[in-house]
Amino acid sequence: MKNVLLTGGTGFVGANLALRLLREGHRVALLVRPGCATWRLQAFADDVTLVEADLTEAKSVIKAVHSVHPDWIFHLAAYGAYPHQQDLKAMEQTNVAGLVNLAEAALKEGFESFINAGSSSEYGSKDFPPSEDELLEPNSDYAWTKACATQFCRSIAQRRDAYMPTLRLYSVYGPYEEPSRFVPSLIARGLRGELPPLADASVARDFIYVDDVCDAFVQVAAKRGTDPGAVYNVGTGIQSTLADVVEIARRRLPIRGEPSWGSMPNRSWDVPVWVADNSKILNELDWLPRHTLDEGFGKFLDWFLANPSLAAVYDAARAPLRVDLSSRAGI
Repeated sequence: MKNVLLTGGTGFVGANLALRLLREGHRVALLVRPGCATWRLQAFADDVTLVEADLTEAKSVIKAVHSVHPDWIFHLAAYGAYPHQQDLKAMEQTNVAGLVNLAEAALKEGFESFINAGSSSEYGSKDFPPSEDELLEPNSDYAWTKACATQFCRSIAQRRDAYMPTLRLYSVYGPYEEPSRFVPSLIARGLRGELPPLADASVARDFIYVDDVCDAFVQVAAKRGTDPGAVYNVGTGIQSTLADVVEIARRRLPIRGEPSWGSMPNRSWDVPVWVADNSKILNELDWLPRHTLDEGFGKFLDWFLANPSLAAVYDAARAPLRVDLSSRAGI
């Protein structure tokens, strides 16, 4: 059993990771901002400890870390992963300064593993699956702040001999995902026989089910590779287009009519190639995703049907708004 401190625990991937850690018997504390949305925590709020702190305030972070005295720290808090999060100052303060504050507090307290959540957007647009040592060419403010965070973790890990690897996540989907994102919007509308607005059918992503991502976080924390500042791509290594995902949805849901491709304009990161080279994490830590896209979509759909109390939250995805196809953090 480990004492675990998790930032971003009220978010999509963080909530799933908190559940995973609880099921394995760990003691889980979530570092949360005052007044944050907690709808994802309703099913397990009594089983976690909420520790209020603002990552941008060093003193409150030091106090929070000391109160938990964590063995494992998972840093998933981020700002800028969604199109409505455009405040550059907030990105810099949360994604860079917030990480520095958390890392300094953790180093002062001591820990076994500090796992940072990175993003595939750090690579920028590549027409091949980039390996972890590929040149970074971030093409958004969010991407460069995440790249900066990754480089900070790598540098301080090597200088201080502290285990602080980064997982660069590809397009994570699954339970508790942000309602405006592509897959939950597709399911929410598909259950009513509709399709959401769609970008070009050839837009591609490496879609990875959230349970597989949680496997990676836990495995990297527990197995501790030889490089304390290692970076690992976390994706399936299989690229799927929006047309592939819509076809899966049409097989599983009572969708009427044909897709209206191009009814939502493409964005700068809506490209025909976006896929992980996951050979490093496989070779060093023996991790591989367990779910195909079809299997993961089916499990996500089953979760929707088993949680009608969350229908109101996801019903918002039916609104005539710009559906988020971002592959950025996915957290």
